[in-house]
Amino acid sequence: MSKHKQILSKQELDVVANVPVQINEVFPGCTTNDCKRWPIITDNVSGEILCGSCGLVLEEKSLETISSYYSDPIDYLTKKNSGSVNSLTMFDMNMTTIMSKRDSLGKSLSRTAKNEFYRLNILNTRSSVASKSRTLRSGLLFLNMLQMKLGIPDSIAENSAHMYRKAIRAKLTVGRKSKNIICACIYASCKQYGIPRSILEISTVSNMGKKEIARTYRSLVERLDLSINPFSSREFLASIADEAKISEKSRRDALEIIYSIEKAGLSQGKNPKALASASLYLACVLNAERKTQAEIAKASRITSTTIRTRYYDLKEFFLETIES
Repeated sequence: MSKHKQILSKQELDVVANVPVQINEVFPGCTTNDCKRWPIITDNVSGEILCGSCGLVLEEKSLETISSYYSDPIDYLTKKNSGSVNSLTMFDMNMTTIMSKRDSLGKSLSRTAKNEFYRLNILNTRSSVASKSRTLRSGLLFLNMLQMKLGIPDSIAENSAHMYRKAIRAKLTVGRKSKNIICACIYASCKQYGIPRSILEISTVSNMGKKEIARTYRSLVERLDLSINPFSSREFLASIADEAKISEKSRRDALEIIYSIEKAGLSQGKNPKALASASLYLACVLNAERKTQAEIAKASRITSTTIRTRYYDLKEFFLETIES
């Protein structure tokens, strides 16, 4: 016998032989007399083990054999242990290529394989630092920064990244700044999904010119043939009213005013934010609520002149309606 093996004495062997062996039943049986002994049911969410025949709870908290989200197919697709999901907002769509100097067993590669993988690594590096790749990388980094500052959801960011990739393939980046194209893509995505974000807000956050973003947006819609519906004034009503601290009664009256305007077709070609501000000001006047045009203009970031012009249009429209 080798010296490395442990030798037990006769007394130790007797002690080991007398120890009772405990068998842990993974699936305990039902104790009911009239049970048909059907197969048991394991609830992976609550951790209970039930009898398939009489429904008796055999064990309340069983050991978790699989993840709890496997019972829900939606959670399984979003939380399964296969790494983070692919995203268009990342330069490589979260599919990074990593080349190791060892094989799957951890052994070192041969000299021929090392030379081949060295050349492949050089080609991979060159492809990632090409001019188009640099434009795409810098634009997507700028997109992620704007997403955090504007507080837009991931669906808007994904659609903006997809639109930006299409703009690169259509060669819209030639002669234009990539940051302007990203701002135009975000504005177009917000309009498609009905998220109220104006060009002025995007311009302020991105520190880019409002006219340049608007010009790039028009080119983007024309070249990519996008179908975009205009914003409704109702979408800006809540944010302006919250900023100006307008009462709930005036908000509801302003909403009715906007419905009447849209039904009459007077909202076409008008700035929706200006119409929302003018409707709020008219509702405050009707309810004798002391709110000046300057306060509403500060809340909506629109000049008082624009609000005054839209206010006179609304006033004239309702006077004609009353007279008729």
